[in-house]
Amino acid sequence: MEQLSNDSRRRFLKTGTVLGLGAAFGQGTIGQAFASSQPIAIDKGQIGQNSIRPFHVNIPEVELTELRRRIRAARWPERELVADAAQGVQLNTMQKVAQYWAEEYDWRKVEARLNALPQFTTKLDGLDIHFIHVRSKHENALPLIVTHGWPGSIIEQLKIIDPLTNPTAHGGDASDAFDVVIPSLPGYGFSDKPTTTGWDIPHIARAWVTLMKRLGYTRFVAAGGDVGAQVVDELGVQAPPELLGIHSNMPGTVPADVSRALTSHEPAPSGLSTDERHAWDQLDFFYKKGLGYAIEMSTRPQTLYGLMDSPVGLAAWMIDHDARSEELIRRALDGKSEGLTRDDVLDNITLYWLTNTAVSAARSYWDYSATARKGFFDVKGATVPVAVSAFPDEIYTAPRSWAEKAYPNLIHYNKLPKGGHFAAWEQPQFYSEELRAGFRPSRSKA
Repeated sequence: MEQLSNDSRRRFLKTGTVLGLGAAFGQGTIGQAFASSQPIAIDKGQIGQNSIRPFHVNIPEVELTELRRRIRAARWPERELVADAAQGVQLNTMQKVAQYWAEEYDWRKVEARLNALPQFTTKLDGLDIHFIHVRSKHENALPLIVTHGWPGSIIEQLKIIDPLTNPTAHGGDASDAFDVVIPSLPGYGFSDKPTTTGWDIPHIARAWVTLMKRLGYTRFVAAGGDVGAQVVDELGVQAPPELLGIHSNMPGTVPADVSRALTSHEPAPSGLSTDERHAWDQLDFFYKKGLGYAIEMSTRPQTLYGLMDSPVGLAAWMIDHDARSEELIRRALDGKSEGLTRDDVLDNITLYWLTNTAVSAARSYWDYSATARKGFFDVKGATVPVAVSAFPDEIYTAPRSWAEKAYPNLIHYNKLPKGGHFAAWEQPQFYSEELRAGFRPSRSKA
């Protein structure tokens, strides 16, 4: 095929004569980065607003070369003035990231992993949304949609796909099988960037229902953490008839009096149990010391130009999500893998860099907060069956007592021995087992 100009290529992709990725990625070099090297011929009559189109990742080598050049050209600040990470991600940590990223890291490995999976795009409310869709070989597999968060991506869920779709190979039964759908949130990864405001959490939840129905599922369950936890809580509030239940590893369970005290920096309410007091202490630390990134993205996301210009700046911003995750990543960079490796961390950061989505992902927080009626950890009012997995190194470990009050239809609760904010990524075995156990009561209704 002869090389097409950018404008011609956009028109070509829109016609449906040859299926690449869709028109959204037809702008400039980055647009060409996602074009399938072997476009798939399809029937023109099948092209339309509801079409589902195969997707293939192929980043040009020039983009990877430019990334390494920018990393090597980083301008470094002085060392922090304290002995720990109290002032932010430490200089030594970031210099280790940069050295490995520029000299040893291989993006092509994760690109091959992605391309080994069935990937697609489809248009939802005007945006091309990218998703992975893996069907189980087992009969009566339960359809499941899993939503990532920030600073995550579909990279978070890669390790759970086989345990969920092929449970017999991972200590489970065929009756535990899932068909797994993993979308990229609008403005993240390979999904389109919104060109107008309005893609808030309720909008995303409605879009996910449309996606699952478009895939032919009349019944499904949903899981998520971080932003994904907001999405599943909202699905639980909307309670579409197709939804059988939700699972959250960062549930909204904080009682109203506790939430008010936290946001006002008041003392803890009296009468908290040991588990509730521990959750209070975790949240109190986060509200006082860990909320900066969310405030900036919720109020002034467009200001974050530096994340688009400096890969080292982007990496530091993403690593500094929460204290426990930053500690885990720091140990991984020292070769002490406890669920995440150096490559895991850089696979995710590199995806943000190569897709130019640092600011569009940040702007999503502006949309989310613009219409939010409750705080991130507050009770939302879900009425559907709910499963909760409480991980010890999450931003807060939801106590059973709070979960039972927050979710009147709580069907599963479990405290795990280890794992943090990126539960599916850090502890895929525990996470997969939790989804199997949490959704067993829903299978009889599928």
